[in-house]
Order: sequence, then structure tokens, then C-alpha cells
Amino acid sequence: MVKVGIVGGTGYTGAELLRLLAGHPNAKVTVITSRSEKGVPVAALYPNLRGVVDLTFSEPDIESLSSCDLVFFATPHGVAQNTVPAILATGTKVIDLSADFRIRDIALWEQWYGQAHTAAELVASAVYGLPEFNRSAIQGADLIACPGCYPTSVQLGLMPLLQAGCVDTTDLVANAASGVSGAGRQASVANLHPEVSDSFKAYGASGHRHLPEIEQGLSDMAGAGVGLTFVPHLLPINRGIHTTLYANLTDSSLDVQVLFEQCYANEPFVDVLPAGSHPETRSVRGSNYCRIAVHRPGNGNKVVVLVAEDNLTKGASGQAIQCMNLMYGLPETAGLSMPGMVP
Repeated sequence: MVKVGIVGGTGYTGAELLRLLAGHPNAKVTVITSRSEKGVPVAALYPNLRGVVDLTFSEPDIESLSSCDLVFFATPHGVAQNTVPAILATGTKVIDLSADFRIRDIALWEQWYGQAHTAAELVASAVYGLPEFNRSAIQGADLIACPGCYPTSVQLGLMPLLQAGCVDTTDLVANAASGVSGAGRQASVANLHPEVSDSFKAYGASGHRHLPEIEQGLSDMAGAGVGLTFVPHLLPINRGIHTTLYANLTDSSLDVQVLFEQCYANEPFVDVLPAGSHPETRSVRGSNYCRIAVHRPGNGNKVVVLVAEDNLTKGASGQAIQCMNLMYGLPETAGLSMPGMVP
């Protein structure tokens, strides 16, 4: 049984970790921390976990966290880097769901996140936790940088094309739309129900923090630099991401449907839909599945890839648990095989 700690358990990704790990046959949460909710039962903050999670929030300290085999950080950027070095020094493994260890270029991270990185020496040893691309490295890792929700959808949608070397990598376009939970649980006027309901908008069109992470991942897949236009949007739903990707084929003889089916044939959580399909966010809600459909309008050279995932599950906590399973030699699907919630 893997003994698990969660730092930052009051946010949506922390709550999703608790929900998923409660049904995990090989893992048990023994420590859950929150400075602001110290002494408060988890069920008092999340009534859906009443009778399922009998833990109380505690203040994070190295001694209690080092008693765990693995610690998940479900914290805002800039928090994990201050504590992770001390935890790793005790022999406890770490999976960080924030952006602290994702970007290998420290100066670039500091530029986008507006602060100095206090654990730059660990970035090179952190393994990027996208199982479909990095499975073998994840299996031997002590520190995992779990991908962001948008980066997961964009990378999984473009990976078959980039690995096949069949598209123009200088002109990739990603239009991605996320539910409001992607902004976190903190109070914000912009995320109030009257502000987002019955509306749809783009944001960050001139630059978004996930852009350098996505570009780094796509470049790794392509084996060279890429040119990407990334525009995120806000959906008036609680959870879910729908991403539409555009690329130009350089090989017009390619059967893109077959390419995607072959690439993901053995992936437990990537579902390539039949030709002509259009994935829906509701089909993956609450699940670790990513559903993909690929189109070639008019049988021309433009490829359109549609990707649907749950931003809190495959885009965050579920993927983190998928990484945990790989790190401990457990079945990759352990605790994650539930289908999406419909309606």
C-alpha cells in the first residue's frame, strides 16, 4: 500500500485527488495539509467525501510528509519549489501538479511566472509526467512535473502527427476552451456564476503561461522547434476542456485516422473515436479518459484534431495518479477506470 500525502488539499485538484484515491486499491492518503484550514475535517469542506475520507487538515511539516512514500503538491505555482527539496532529501517521492518543475529553461519560467525559482537545481531531474510520451522515464522518477490541463490536450492531440513528421511544424494552431474550475477555487469576480454563465470568451490571446510548456513538449515530440499559436477560451461549465487543433499536412497520401488509431492502440486512457466523430466534454467528465477525433476537411491538406478531457482529472489529478501507478509498478489503470459522468 502506497502511503500518500497531499499538500494543498483545499483546492479543486486536491479534492479530486482525494476523490480518486479513496477508491484506489493500492494507495491510502495519510496526510492532507492546508495552512488556512488546519484542524478542519476534510468532510466539512467537501461534504461529498463524508464517510469516505476521515482525515483532518493539518499544517504542512517535513516530518509528517516524509512519513509518506509519495507526496502530491496541489498548490499554486511557487509553493512546491520551497518544500520539495527537503522532502526529496528524506527519500519520499514527489508529484507536483503546479508549474514549478515543468519548464526546463529557468529564465523562461521566471519570465512567465514573475518570480525567482528557488529550486532550479531540481528542474533538470524532474520528469515531465505525460505517460503516453514519457512512460519509461516516469517509471524510474523521484520527482514528476505533472502537465497542465491545456498542455495535456494539445500534446496528445498533436503527438501522432509530430512523431510521424507529416505536418508543417512552423504553423500549428490550438484553440482550447476550459471550464471555470481550471482557474482554481480562489474567489474571483471574473469567475462568479453571473459573469461566466451564458457567455463564451477568449483570453490570453497575446500570451498564456501554458504556451512555453506546450512549445517545449511539442518540440520534444517533433525533435525540433515548433511554431504554435495558442488561444485559450473560457467555457460556462464547471469542468472539461475541448481543444481544436489545426495543422498542415506535408504528406497528402497519409491516412490520418489510421495514424491516430495505431499511435494510441495500446493506451488505456486515450480513445480515438471513429472517423467523422466529434467528442463531447460530458463524455469524459470525472474520468481520466481523453477522447480524440481527427478530421481532414475536403480530404485536403488541413488536419483538424478535436480533443476532449476533464481538466481536473486527465488534465491534473487523474494523470498524476496515473504517474504514481507507473512509479510504483502498479496497474496503470488502478483507481482510474471509472467512465465519464453522463448526464
